[in-house]
Amino acid sequence: MDYFEYRDGVLCAEGVALPEIAERFGTPCYVYSAATIARHYRVFDEALAGIDHEICFAVKANGNIGVLGLLADLGSGFDIVSVGELERVITAGGDPAKIVFSGVGKRVDEIERALEVGIACFNVESEAELERLDAIAQRVGKTAPVSLRVNPDVDAQTHPYIATGLKENKFGVDIARAEALYARAAEMPGLMIRGVDCHIGSQLTQLAPFRDAVKRVLALIDRLAERDIVIDHLDVGGGLGIRYRDETPPSPAAYAENIRDLVADRDLKLVFEPGRVLVGNAGVLLTRVELLKPGQSEDDKHFAVVDAAMNDLLRPALYDGWHEIVAVAPRGDTQARAWEIVGPICETGDFLGHGRELALAANDLLAVRSAGAYGFTMASSYNARPRVAEIMVDGDIPHEVRARETVADLMRGEKRLPFV
Repeated sequence: MDYFEYRDGVLCAEGVALPEIAERFGTPCYVYSAATIARHYRVFDEALAGIDHEICFAVKANGNIGVLGLLADLGSGFDIVSVGELERVITAGGDPAKIVFSGVGKRVDEIERALEVGIACFNVESEAELERLDAIAQRVGKTAPVSLRVNPDVDAQTHPYIATGLKENKFGVDIARAEALYARAAEMPGLMIRGVDCHIGSQLTQLAPFRDAVKRVLALIDRLAERDIVIDHLDVGGGLGIRYRDETPPSPAAYAENIRDLVADRDLKLVFEPGRVLVGNAGVLLTRVELLKPGQSEDDKHFAVVDAAMNDLLRPALYDGWHEIVAVAPRGDTQARAWEIVGPICETGDFLGHGRELALAANDLLAVRSAGAYGFTMASSYNARPRVAEIMVDGDIPHEVRARETVADLMRGEKRLPFV
C-alpha cells in the first residue's frame, strides 16, 4: 500500500496534489511520501515480531537525509557501503552503533572513520580486507567488530546485474573457505568476531533461494561452534522485491515466516538490510511533457519528450527496468496511443518507458511510479543536467528535502588551464 492516489481526477501524494508540487518546486523532481515509508517500515518490523532482530536500511537505495532521518526516528539501523553514506546517516541522526558496513572495496580512510564513530559491524568480503582491517584497528587502538560475508553459491533468480550470491559474483568469500578464514580472524588481535553475513541479490520475488541460503549459512555457524567460534548474529541481507509491473513478490510476513522455524531454537540475532521494499513504492519521479513527436503513420513510433531523462532515473536504461508511468491528471479529450516516453539526452538509450498507452498533450504532467529506490541515488549530471529536487510530503505539507542543483553547482571546483 502507498499513499499516492487520485482525488477528483488528480494524482496526489498524501494530502498534496502533484500539480501543486510541480508549480512550486518545478520539474522534474522526486516526490516521496513520509506516510508510505513509515508504514512500510512498521509492516516489516511487525512481521519479525518474536524474532530477535535489527533492521538496517540499505542506504544505497535512497540516501536522502530526509528519508534517513525519518527512518532513524522510527528506530532503524543502516547498512552502508561508503564513508559518504556513513556521514549521511550520522547527519540524519542515525545511531553509529546500529550501522553495518558492507562493500568489497573499503578504503583505509573509510575504515578509520567507521572505527572512530563506533559502528556495529564490518561485513568483510575478502581475506585481504580482513588483513587490512586488523592492521588499521591495531594502529588506531581499536577492536573492529567483524562478520564475514559468505557467498553461498545460490541463484537468486533475479537480474544478473543485481545477483550477488553466486561464485561468479565479486561479493563475499566462498562458503567452503569461510571456516578457515574465521579461524584466522579469531587469531587477529585487532578483530572481534561478531556474526556471519549473507546477501544473495536484489529484487527477490521468490523465497526458496533465500531459505536455501540461510540454511547453508546456519550449517556454517554450527561448524564454527564446533571450533569454539561463537557467532552472535546472522545478517541475512536484504533484497526483498516490490511490484513494478506484474511481479508477485512475497510479503514481509511471508518473508519472515519463511525462516522463523530455522532460527526458532537458536540464540542468534538476525540482521535484515531492506532497501527497495521500504522506499521503492514510496516515491515517484514527477516529469512534464515538453513536446510530442508523433510518427507519420500509426505503425511508426510516437515519441513523448519529457523533461526527465536517463540521468535522473537510470534503471530503464541500465536494467531495462519497467516503471509504471501515469498521467497526473488523465485526459478525456485526447485519444490515447502508444507513446515512447523519452528524455532530451543525446542517447538512444535515454528512455523511461516504451509503448505506454496514454492520452497526452504538451505540458501534461506524468508520474513515474515506484521510483523511491535506486532513483536519485543513481542519478548523474550527464549532458550537464543538474540533478533534480527531492520533495517529501508529510500529510498536507510538502518539504524540499533536497534543493535542485544549478549549473553553477556543476562547475564548482573546475578551472581553465592558466594562460601562458
